[in-house]
Amino acid sequence: MINVGNVNVLRVTDEYPFGFHLHTTQPDSTASEAVLLSHENAPDGLKVDDVVSMYVATNQQGDLIAWPTPPQLLVGEVGPLKAVSATHFGAFFEWGGQQDLLVPKDWQETPVNPGMQYIVHVFHDEKTNRLLGATRLHRFYSETSAYLTSGQPVDCLVYAKTELGFKVLINKQALGLLFHSDAYKPLKVGDNTSAVIKQVRDDGKIDVVLQRDDDAGRDALQQAIVEDLIAHGGLSTLTDKSKPEDIYARFDVSKGAYKKALGALYKRKVITLTDGAIRLVK
Repeated sequence: MINVGNVNVLRVTDEYPFGFHLHTTQPDSTASEAVLLSHENAPDGLKVDDVVSMYVATNQQGDLIAWPTPPQLLVGEVGPLKAVSATHFGAFFEWGGQQDLLVPKDWQETPVNPGMQYIVHVFHDEKTNRLLGATRLHRFYSETSAYLTSGQPVDCLVYAKTELGFKVLINKQALGLLFHSDAYKPLKVGDNTSAVIKQVRDDGKIDVVLQRDDDAGRDALQQAIVEDLIAHGGLSTLTDKSKPEDIYARFDVSKGAYKKALGALYKRKVITLTDGAIRLVK
């Protein structure tokens, strides 16, 4: 069986003036549909009965074609692609293959603007026997998950921005939302970021935050501040008055979380605070 949209191990069964016909290496493989490999895509010296690894796609007529180098995304994968053109029926994306990837209009989350980057899921449409893309991710990924719980560290891919916040793909398995109020660092479509499950709502939908806001998270930040002070001789000029981007660059947290951690350390008499410096109490 040919795995369309992926790399296949194929045997050369016939040679023609226009190229080669390839079939799977399984028994009775010649009973399956042939894959066309043009001469310009064939390795030098290729001949009948040779076995090769080739990426298999489909052309506009739905015929199987092969080329040696896989595109940026295989079938079932999701990632950032740049839109190169748009028509009344869909948009085309550059994906590193020998042909642009079509995202039909019905499979678009929002209208596509050429030149912009979008998160695209690649799939094989069995009705038309074509490789297509989709920016409407909820057709492939659920908005709920039985495997995600509050406080769980996760990896997120930002795939859209809304008035509420950023839509994210969590661990490549479920969709969630990061509210603007919980996004302390600049984000854009296509960014990967670590996060934490904030809550799983009653309807099963998932909210995420960029940093832990529980006892364990606060303790870890305080310990990181103390270790940083020790590494710098007990003195730091990164105070509660510092710029948010400087705090994020050092500790990967928001300014609000940093100020709370400094306050807790001060109350415990671990540090002293002045206008321009933090000092570790010996």
